[in-house]
Amino acid sequence: MRVTAEGGRLTSVTVTDGEGHKLAGKVAADGRSWVSDRKAVRGAAYTVTAKTRTEGGTAKSTKASFTTAPADKVNKVDWRPGAEATVGIAQPISLVFDHPVKNKAEVEKQLKITTSNDTEGSWGWIQDWSGKDRVDWRPRTYWKPGTKVMLNAELNGTDSGPDGGWFVRDYTTTFTIGAEQIVKVNLDSHQLTLVRDGETVRRIPVSGGTPGGDKRSWRGTAVLMAKEGTINMNSGTVGLGDAYDKMVDFSMRLTWSGMYAHAAPWNARWFGNSNQSSGCIEMSDANAAWFYGQVRPGDPFEITGKDTKGVVAPGNGFGAWNLSWSEWQQKSAERG
Repeated sequence: MRVTAEGGRLTSVTVTDGEGHKLAGKVAADGRSWVSDRKAVRGAAYTVTAKTRTEGGTAKSTKASFTTAPADKVNKVDWRPGAEATVGIAQPISLVFDHPVKNKAEVEKQLKITTSNDTEGSWGWIQDWSGKDRVDWRPRTYWKPGTKVMLNAELNGTDSGPDGGWFVRDYTTTFTIGAEQIVKVNLDSHQLTLVRDGETVRRIPVSGGTPGGDKRSWRGTAVLMAKEGTINMNSGTVGLGDAYDKMVDFSMRLTWSGMYAHAAPWNARWFGNSNQSSGCIEMSDANAAWFYGQVRPGDPFEITGKDTKGVVAPGNGFGAWNLSWSEWQQKSAERG
């Protein structure tokens, strides 16, 4: 919000809401105006106290009150990672919006990232797998282990634009980057390798997606989204008809489209020999149990192979790493 002076220069401005919270701001160098650091909240009552001084030296204090219009439509945010989490070196900050965001640049300005080591990164606007608008912040390269990260999304009072509604709260989260772990999956040699701090921890024989059709795996960099444990996997949910419907142990989600790493004892004869899964990275019970205990959400899976469905898209899980740095920067509403 802006306060302007008539017939003098502003010396101070205080804006307070009904709960006594002050809206911070600065007086311009010429003393003619005051602008708040952030937007006023929708549906709130404010009191403004403005002190001015005329050219003749006369001081004056003026008070005024106003109430902002309530939000006719509210936009909400679902964000990752969760507060106080420890995540892998490829974890982005990801915000998915309930309603469309047309004012992308305006919204992006309200999103502040602070890191303990001045990590270089950029926001990028993409379409989530759900079809909703989404904005992710990823570093230029993988995070440095031990980095502490804070998101301060001062969105309260920001307009999403037509059909999007207003934000009526702020969002904050803090998290820490864990050990440097990279999972390298070679679908041609049917091997998964866990690399920690540059050293190979273990190689595991695996079976990837069946070549030549819809059951192929994705390639590129996928990021471990969640460790989901024992879950029901039904082929109908991923467009593969009635190919399977079973409970699967040690399930680790890699994409929204349904690619997991998991235990698959029914396919034991293929581990290390052939790709015969329905798109997932399969391994033995023993190896899956061990591997499940080693990895954490945010760990990158760098997947290579000649016969795949293509590269993981930015919105299909956390696929932003499959874009070059310059390509990712162009997806920022402020830079692109």
